[in-house]
Amino acid sequence: MSASTSNSISTNEQPSSISVQRYSAPLVAELVANAAALGCVVSTHETGATIVDAGIQVPGGLEAGRLIAEICMGGLGNVALRHVPQFANWPLSVVVTAKQPVIACLGSQYAGWALSHEKFFSLGSGPARAIAQREEVFKDINYRDQGEQSVLVLETDKVPPAAVIEKVSKDTGLPANKLTFILTPTRSVAGSLQVTARVLEVALHKCHALHFDLSAIVDGYGIAPVPAPSPDFIVGMGRTNDAILFGGFVQLFVNTDDAAAEALATQLPSSASKDYGRPFAEVFKAVNMDFYQIDPMLFSPAKVSVSNVKTGRTFFAGKFNEDLLNQSFGS
Repeated sequence: MSASTSNSISTNEQPSSISVQRYSAPLVAELVANAAALGCVVSTHETGATIVDAGIQVPGGLEAGRLIAEICMGGLGNVALRHVPQFANWPLSVVVTAKQPVIACLGSQYAGWALSHEKFFSLGSGPARAIAQREEVFKDINYRDQGEQSVLVLETDKVPPAAVIEKVSKDTGLPANKLTFILTPTRSVAGSLQVTARVLEVALHKCHALHFDLSAIVDGYGIAPVPAPSPDFIVGMGRTNDAILFGGFVQLFVNTDDAAAEALATQLPSSASKDYGRPFAEVFKAVNMDFYQIDPMLFSPAKVSVSNVKTGRTFFAGKFNEDLLNQSFGS
């Protein structure tokens, strides 16, 4: 049973002045201008698009990953690195907050735009999604953006072919030379960090899946340990998921009744899923690497608290699992 029945957010709560294109533009400019220092490299694609390699032919790095995570959030998020002694072997953690959590996480950061051509496939996240409107989630959150330039972050170890860039250009209505593509393979430090920085977004996405009233979400905070990347795609991808599933914590501030807040807290943690209990790489292999065979309720933080600003009560659920975290990160 879901905590509520509505996903929509009224137009009054999504001011047109909140533009993920505008807020992210200075961050993209910073990444491009300081690419060499950040362990990235910038090039111009044959289509005219700007390509930022953050881990394919270059090492990438923590600061690059932190900055890219803020770009993914449309400039509405604050991403920081902290030493947190919650887990003995993995003290480096990423801390995430957002000025407008629903827009930042679901309207920008969520990797929901599937792009493919022949042997190329990648999920796109970032501000360009809000212009293209290719996903149903934008109807649910009632958010649309526009701009004269935009950026898309791709989790890939390949430069996108011209056909993919031309599709993004067509769907956004922007010429290719006004588009920037940031490439972040999970095997890079930057890629591993920017995926782990989705801890708050994962919680918001599960709220959406649970049909919780997103307009009741006032604010949020997330934290998760940062894993080392792996040259093995499945291992690396598994670690970034496990960082959130077994070590992630999210606090949501909501404005609703206590019954809805408590129901949300109970359903949010990863341990509420039938597929919980093994490192994600094992779960992934067990279903022949078919994401659609995995319980979608698994993708959520290990531990949550839901604070109801209307009544002052906070509801807690979930648990950290350091043993599974060690098993995943140390493999």
